[in-house]
Amino acid sequence: MSVSPSPSSPAPRTAAAAEHSERLSLPWWLWVAGLALSGLLAAEVWMGAPGVRAWLPFVVLPPATAVALWWLGRVRVAVRDGELFVDDAHLPVRYVTDVVPLDAAGRREVLGVGADPLAFVVQRPWIGGAVQVVLDDPADPTPFWVVSTRHPVELARAVMAARDAA
Repeated sequence: MSVSPSPSSPAPRTAAAAEHSERLSLPWWLWVAGLALSGLLAAEVWMGAPGVRAWLPFVVLPPATAVALWWLGRVRVAVRDGELFVDDAHLPVRYVTDVVPLDAAGRREVLGVGADPLAFVVQRPWIGGAVQVVLDDPADPTPFWVVSTRHPVELARAVMAARDAA
């Protein structure tokens, strides 16, 4: 028999509450548009010519486009084991002082004219939201990270929960 905590007692903090994971994949319509454009370009190269020019563009361009579209959407954002992972970069959450969820307008403001050139930015234009992770690491000149995410509030909560748990 399991015993649930009473409503007045705080819920125990678990590592699962501090975890977050998402892939910054492309929307379906970008796949359709990209593959349609590669087919159009293959037809332009072909233009009724015989021989290799008749089939080579159709064999090379659509698969190359599919690989390029997959590569654009391969970035993963995750919070686990006390670190924030963004693609190949990782940040121990002990250096995080604050996390600010941003909508599209907030992201434009942070990355606009007055943007800090030392900031670490992983931005995907097809994703509206982002988070700004403010850092306090004396050994690193990077003042903050700006990371695109479809769930800015959840990512901010996960980073702060991981920092508080560390």
